[in-house]
Amino acid sequence: MTTNQPLAQFFVESTKQAATTTVSMAWITWWALVIGFAIAGGVEAWTSDEQIADLMAGHGPRELGAGTFFGFVSSSCSYSAIATAKNLFKKGASAAASLGAFMFASTNLVIEIGAVIWILLGWQFLVADLVGGLILIVLMALGLTYLVPDHIVETARENVTDDEQTAQDPVCGMEVNPDETEHSTEHDGTTYYFCSQSCKESFDPSEAETSISEQATSRQGWKALADKQWSEWGMLWDEIAIGFVFAGLIAGFIPQSVWTSIFSSGSSGTPVYILWTAALGAVIGIATFVCSVGNVPFGTVLWTRGLPFGSVLSYIYADLIVPPIMDAYREYYGTTFAAILSAMIFVAAVVVGVVVHFLFFALGWIPDPSTAQVAEVKIEMNYKLVLNVLATALFLGLYWLHRQDSMGSDGDGHAHTAD
Repeated sequence: MTTNQPLAQFFVESTKQAATTTVSMAWITWWALVIGFAIAGGVEAWTSDEQIADLMAGHGPRELGAGTFFGFVSSSCSYSAIATAKNLFKKGASAAASLGAFMFASTNLVIEIGAVIWILLGWQFLVADLVGGLILIVLMALGLTYLVPDHIVETARENVTDDEQTAQDPVCGMEVNPDETEHSTEHDGTTYYFCSQSCKESFDPSEAETSISEQATSRQGWKALADKQWSEWGMLWDEIAIGFVFAGLIAGFIPQSVWTSIFSSGSSGTPVYILWTAALGAVIGIATFVCSVGNVPFGTVLWTRGLPFGSVLSYIYADLIVPPIMDAYREYYGTTFAAILSAMIFVAAVVVGVVVHFLFFALGWIPDPSTAQVAEVKIEMNYKLVLNVLATALFLGLYWLHRQDSMGSDGDGHAHTAD
């Protein structure tokens, strides 16, 4: 259906191209992923949800700014992002600041996804992602504040609050049930709960209130960073791998003629064409099940195959409404609020894609699709090689620190590993 070549020849050549594309994308983005996860691990290990939630109690510019900032320096894993946003919402953050600003920024505006977009798609897409992201956050905040009735929001908060109560182990960061764990201690009127006896024994109360600067200059602080960043890798490595492999398969086995037949019915300046392809991009984003950083490689393939500029953004923004995440919304907040939240994200993703497309079209900032990096196979002595070597050293160093602490707790049958 896709080629006039002999089947064996087509299969061999397509497999080679698919493998080349997959490896190339992984190579040129490796350093950005390592550094991004390390930064996210530090933020998660050195700040507390309670402190952040207090800054996000309202829906004004200050609270939305706080939610956007902490999301920007936080996790890139969609599943982790929605869980953290849920915890912030439960602890008093407004729906606009937690489910609008923080949840979206922690998935689509984080450092590592920005770096990967810049590397694969170019600076124009990076600027568009940031501008569009801010517009989308404003739209979500307005919708959650003024369109969704207060009683629906409060019902959603009650559903979250009624969930099983958990506490965070101050040593390893694991969530534990206070009613089920046998390991706890009290200090200055505060009860701390632990997942194991080893965590309890290694807990130093004086470090529970340490500042960020103190944690950044202590081995214990870097231990916490290593554990957190490895936890992020544990949650997201498969999605990233699937994204690269999926992009490689699409690039290798589906020829340009197929994409041309789908995307060639209009021009970049036609509003109706951009609107329907933006909606199509969001639908593709939902159907592919790939989230966060993992969908950028496939977005790159879609861009080089003819999907319009703004529609690629709509595809990327739809990562918060893949079916498993919509099911998580239902479980967290109830069916009604989950349906409203999912519909708002879809509409906002399409609208922002269209708006940003025509804004960049008017400015003449839409790049040529041929500038995207889909297949770069040479490993040369250049800045990419240096960055990848340094990133690999950082990755191995943090992994060693993580494993040292994990192996030190093997005596009681507990290990803090994410692998």
